[in-house]
Amino acid sequence: MEQVNVTLTETIRVLLEERKFNTLRDILTTMKPYDIAAIFEELQDEKTPILFRIMPKELAAETFVEMDDETQEFLIHGLSDSELKEVVDELFVDDAVDLIEEMPANVVKRILRQADKDMRKQINELLKYPEDSAGSIMTTEFIVLRPDMTAEMAIKRIRRTGVDKETIYTCYVTDNNNKLIGISTVKDLLLADDDDLVKDLMEENVISVNTLDDQEQVAQMFSNYNFLALPVVDNENRLVGIVTIDDAIDVIQEEATEDIEKMAAVLPSDKPYMRTSVWGIYRKRIPWLLVLMLSATFTSTIISSFEGALASVIVLSSFIPMITGSGGNAGSQASVSVIRALSLGEIEFKSMFKVLWKELRVSILCGATLAAANFIKLMIFDLNGNPNAFMIALVVSLTLLGTIMMSKLVGSSLPLLASKIGFDPAVMANPLISTVCDSLSLLIYFGIATSILNI
Repeated sequence: MEQVNVTLTETIRVLLEERKFNTLRDILTTMKPYDIAAIFEELQDEKTPILFRIMPKELAAETFVEMDDETQEFLIHGLSDSELKEVVDELFVDDAVDLIEEMPANVVKRILRQADKDMRKQINELLKYPEDSAGSIMTTEFIVLRPDMTAEMAIKRIRRTGVDKETIYTCYVTDNNNKLIGISTVKDLLLADDDDLVKDLMEENVISVNTLDDQEQVAQMFSNYNFLALPVVDNENRLVGIVTIDDAIDVIQEEATEDIEKMAAVLPSDKPYMRTSVWGIYRKRIPWLLVLMLSATFTSTIISSFEGALASVIVLSSFIPMITGSGGNAGSQASVSVIRALSLGEIEFKSMFKVLWKELRVSILCGATLAAANFIKLMIFDLNGNPNAFMIALVVSLTLLGTIMMSKLVGSSLPLLASKIGFDPAVMANPLISTVCDSLSLLIYFGIATSILNI
């Protein structure tokens, strides 16, 4: 598919140079906005605005929404005010808000100048909501019905006003105070008799979200209830907007990317990897590397305090990487499982004791298996001929059992504690868990060694 895109991009570049605009228009009108946007991102030269002008107005606006921030800004600079106005007029309000939030101030001013008074008002209202809230991702373009309407009247309203709405399949029923009292679908209205009242057709048990609810929780509701759109209400249950499935998918993707970056000890970035500068990547990675480096000094301090024990039984030092590595891996397994369960709403902080009890049993099984396999390996291969082989193998194997148990309990509890105090559980992932488990593993190792070997 990537090779096809490259070939198509080169073909379009050649057609642009040869000024075969009719052919270009025919090609573009057969493509989806997302695929066209990918071509614009590859081109990004002085002829890009020409290609944009060739497309039908509606297709051009849909393609513009699919472009990344850098391509949008590049294209805006190449469009005249009248052309930019045409694009802005075709945008849905939530897409216009997303555009404004990502553009520099000088570009934002130019965009707002081209928007009509009503759109500017709606944009300013949406910009007031906190970032990452339901209000910040909702759209105010939806179908509103009244309970005393007939099905025939409702269909006429949809036909009259639906052309400018982002979605018309789900319709929202409100009273005279704009309070949400029910929902109906176009299917219900089409299949009803003309004189059936909307209040008799609507579903009164409406699931809605508040404007200040977290966008990740809102997006998760689409998965839970198979929604196409979700109504957003204020504190007085007045309908102020809806969140559509396409915006929910964007949120899920953004949150998943952010969690992955945090779990890898990288500060979240809103730019694609290939469009992020070396300096930008450095700034995202270095803070956590510094924190983890400083926290690793605990490990060296523990080793230094047991130098005498290591000196008397030198072979013990050769097993430190294996023990700390196994502990870090076990802790990361538990933390990732718990973090994922937290993000899906499968567990909460009150589930901690159930989680710990389950992880304890898992850790005993895993630890015992690793300890047994390690004991056999040490006796047959690593310590063959050593007069203290049995005791050393016993120390290392018991340490593995204790380390795995400790690591899984730590790995499962830290994300739960983080969620309780308001931190993102993804922070308590692989690098941090590994650092904590390394230190505790060494304490367990030297504690068992000094007790069994009397060193």
